[in-house]
Amino acid sequence: MFRNASYQSCLKSIAITMLVAGLTAAQALTPAGAKRPASVPADYLITPFGYFHPSCVHQLAKGESVRKDAKAIQHADGSLQAVNTCAYAQYNSKGEVAAQKGTPVKQPTIGHAWVEFGGATTGTSYGELAAEWTVPPAPTVYNGQTIYMFPGLEDYADVVSIIQPVLGWNSDYFAAWGIASWNCCVAGHVFEATPQRVNPGDTIYGAMWDTCAAGTLSCPTWDILTYDLSTGVYSEMLNTSSYGQTFNWAFAGALEVYNVYQCSDYPPNYATSFHNLYLYDYRFAYIQDPDWSISNWSGGLTPQCGYGGSLQQQVTLYY
Repeated sequence: MFRNASYQSCLKSIAITMLVAGLTAAQALTPAGAKRPASVPADYLITPFGYFHPSCVHQLAKGESVRKDAKAIQHADGSLQAVNTCAYAQYNSKGEVAAQKGTPVKQPTIGHAWVEFGGATTGTSYGELAAEWTVPPAPTVYNGQTIYMFPGLEDYADVVSIIQPVLGWNSDYFAAWGIASWNCCVAGHVFEATPQRVNPGDTIYGAMWDTCAAGTLSCPTWDILTYDLSTGVYSEMLNTSSYGQTFNWAFAGALEVYNVYQCSDYPPNYATSFHNLYLYDYRFAYIQDPDWSISNWSGGLTPQCGYGGSLQQQVTLYY
């Protein structure tokens, strides 16, 4: 459920959109490309979590969910598809082995190309995080770069996976913006809900909320919604597993990039603001002041652009 009453209409709008338009066909993620680090195999894919072998990246269709208890994807008809340990290593943006086959990708501190983010933590857990942000203009230069912007939730003490509604440029759509809901990376696998293409200037609403009763400290299942308020298209992942984590680390917004070689590879507006932020605790009580703080990990990166952030009732990231 949405705790913020002003977004109750989103669900109704989504239902209408499904009846009228349906979901788009599955898209292909961006290959690692010719400019990938030399250590990354050519057939790997770029994800918001690093470079992954295609066999370990799964795009979920409408009605499908990931079941921790069954170690499987549950299809809309109730049948199960086993998800075995990924047989391939994963690589970070520098081409370093982020995880050997079958082990979790520790995120974000082992270099998943996070440049900067606005985060907050709690001694208990969160029950919902929602944010809005505007799709930036397309970069004026195409250099094979992939750019991700998203809010998200993790377990600060035991990072196993991250859930996130993601805006990506040159990810699911070549040299264009798209949205998708993601959960990664148990047993080396990445799960993406059906993506949708979006346009510069559109307003994106991203939310993650638990499916348990108020007062549940560590809810086993969560819903993730990435919704274009301007057009009504959306990507949703329902009842996705928390893999036993307690989501006590919230990201109002994060910037992650691959194959950025010059500052003009970024959108020409040089900043993205995550606003209308709503963060709720595990009792579904609204947190008036989450104490967001900016973490800037751009030191030593090339190129050096206008990285940083600001906090004025919203989280703004500069690039």
